Amino acid sequence: MSSTLEILTSPALAGVTHGFFTRKGGASSGVFHGLNCGHGSSDQTAVVTVNRARVAAAMGVEPAQMAGVHQVHSPDVVTLEAAPEAPLKADALVTATPGLLLTVLTADCQPVLFADRTAGVVGAAHAGWRGALEGVLEATVEAMEALGARRANISAVIGPCISQRAYEVGHDFMDQFLIEDPDYSRFFSGGPNGRPMFDLPAFGLHRLRAAGVGSAEWTRHCTYSDPERFYSYRRTTHAGEADYGRLISAIRL
Repeated sequence: MSSTLEILTSPALAGVTHGFFTRKGGASSGVFHGLNCGHGSSDQTAVVTVNRARVAAAMGVEPAQMAGVHQVHSPDVVTLEAAPEAPLKADALVTATPGLLLTVLTADCQPVLFADRTAGVVGAAHAGWRGALEGVLEATVEAMEALGARRANISAVIGPCISQRAYEVGHDFMDQFLIEDPDYSRFFSGGPNGRPMFDLPAFGLHRLRAAGVGSAEWTRHCTYSDPERFYSYRRTTHAGEADYGRLISAIRL
C-alpha cells in the first residue's frame, strides 16, 4: 500500500505542528487496512509500530518522542516533560516541552487538539461521551493553565468523530446528560427508530466554549460515514467485524 499519509489540519492551529491522521497511507491489512496506530487492537504489533513511525516522521520527530496515554474514558490529564516509559492511565496530556509529540487514539470518540501559541503550551484529549460529560476538556484547559497558558489564548479543535446522524443512543443514555443539566436536551434529537440521536461534537464545542477557550471548532468529518478515510467502532460493530483500527491525532511545539 502507498505510504502517502493523509493529514487533516486546522487553520485555528496554524503555526503549531499538528494533524488528525486518516487511515490512508498505512501498512495494516484486512479489517485494519491503512494507518492503524492502536497497539490495543489485535493487529500485528510490528505493523502498528511501522504505522506509528510513519506518523512520527510526518510530524518531524523520532518514534521515541511520541507520547500517548492508556485511555480509559476518564477526565484525567497527565502533564509531561518527556515521553513516559509506559503510557499512563488518562485521557488527555499536556506539555510545554518542544519536540514532544502528544497523541490520542480514536475510532468515533472526539480527538481534541489544543494550543496556546503565546505561552508555548499544547494539549491533546480523547473525549468520548463519558469523558466529555465528566470534564476531560475542562481538565485539559486547567492543566495547560498550570503550565502558563491563558484560556483566552487557547485554540481547541475537535477532529473526526461520530456525527449526530450516525449516533443513535438509548433513553437511559440521554437521561445521564439531563440529570447533569436539563438544557443538554438540545444535543439530542429524535431518530428514525424513535430513539435519541446524540450530537457529540456539538456537546464538545459547548463544553469548550463554556470553559472560556479563545476558539473552538470541529473539522466536520464523521468517522462513521466515511469508511475509506476513518475507522469507526460503531460501524465495525454494525458490520459484525471482529476488530477495528484506531486513528491517531497528534500535536507538538
